[in-house]
Amino acid sequence: MSLALDAPAQSAPPEADDGVWLECIACGGQFAPFDDVRFTCDDCGGLFEVRYAAEPTWDDFEGEGVWRYAAALPFDEGVSLPEGHTPLHEVPRLREDLGVNRLRIKHEGMNPTGSFKDRGMTVGVRVARELGVGRLACASTGNTSAALAAYGARAGMETLVLLPAGKVAAGKVAQASLHDARILEVDGNFDACLDIVQELATRGEVYLLNSLNPFRLEGQKTIGFEILEEFRDDHGRFPDRIVLPVGNAGNTAALYKGFRELVTAGAVEPEEVPALTGVQAAGAAPMVEAVEEGNDGIRRWDSVETVATAIRIGNPVNAPKALPGIRATGGTAVAVEDEAITEAQRDLAREGVGVEPASAASVAGLRKLREQGRVDADEDVVCLTTGHLLKDPEAAYEAGDDPEPVANSTEAVLEHIGAR
Repeated sequence: MSLALDAPAQSAPPEADDGVWLECIACGGQFAPFDDVRFTCDDCGGLFEVRYAAEPTWDDFEGEGVWRYAAALPFDEGVSLPEGHTPLHEVPRLREDLGVNRLRIKHEGMNPTGSFKDRGMTVGVRVARELGVGRLACASTGNTSAALAAYGARAGMETLVLLPAGKVAAGKVAQASLHDARILEVDGNFDACLDIVQELATRGEVYLLNSLNPFRLEGQKTIGFEILEEFRDDHGRFPDRIVLPVGNAGNTAALYKGFRELVTAGAVEPEEVPALTGVQAAGAAPMVEAVEEGNDGIRRWDSVETVATAIRIGNPVNAPKALPGIRATGGTAVAVEDEAITEAQRDLAREGVGVEPASAASVAGLRKLREQGRVDADEDVVCLTTGHLLKDPEAAYEAGDDPEPVANSTEAVLEHIGAR
């Protein structure tokens, strides 16, 4: 595998803050990280990545959770609940059914608010404190709003969330509401909500904490660090492939960046980097379209629909970072129907792993790729599941078995279950 190292170690620019700076992925422009609020490049409007003068290796990591990896983050500690250190489940029956050498499930639904978004918020809200901003904000399909509301509450900061009206699971809205966020329901989809939040941020009204914010992705890259460490500790090697759901493509971009940093530091060999494989719902698959057509950018889908509400996104803002990651690691992308997502949710539940629909897209995608012969039987695979079952209890109820009415007596129960 040939891994493109477009984030090599380099000397920090003069204005870097403690060896940390922002660098545009399009033009290479460099900016101090905390002297002003920036989300995109002043010179060309391109996306930023956070750069570091230091090159941390495995020996620099200690403790557990996201802040175990402080040597690869902008600060030594953040606004924490705490988060990270999520389980890497074995699923032997599902592994045998799918026909791969090893299969592990990295269950990010076990974070404090029930999704991977907590990893990004512990870093992002800490940066907001450093910048001295007054109001946090995000657009959300649900999980981002829940995480931002919780971490904003922890930090004692005002929080504003914009949601597409009628399109967010009740469990997620309830979280944001209880954590005292101000919730605005917009007559439009997620991408319309994000357009508004970006405009509010441009006007200086809010500090944006969607994954357009490069500091949020710094927290999310620790998912990849944990996967590599945990899989190596259990199996003596790194996985061949990581399959993950794709909405705004933040996790794909984050894992790719984290792996490049480890390669640059000599902690991972280029050929050891797992193939990043993205999965989208068929009704919201602009990234898959770009990969299949060989495009450098994506075409915005104005109309998107899927039962997997967390990835119901038609304009992934991190596509310029994620598409190179998929290609450079030898990965791919695939779209799956809602029925396959629901069946994968059931398959995971039969192994005791409860996830929301978007999470199950990774397993549905792996199944489809195996059927197509695009993933080999001898591969070691990790599927990322991004949100907990109780994030969307209505979808869980619809996917599960119906309750069975029975008369009010022990004998009636015994007769009903066919006991002797």
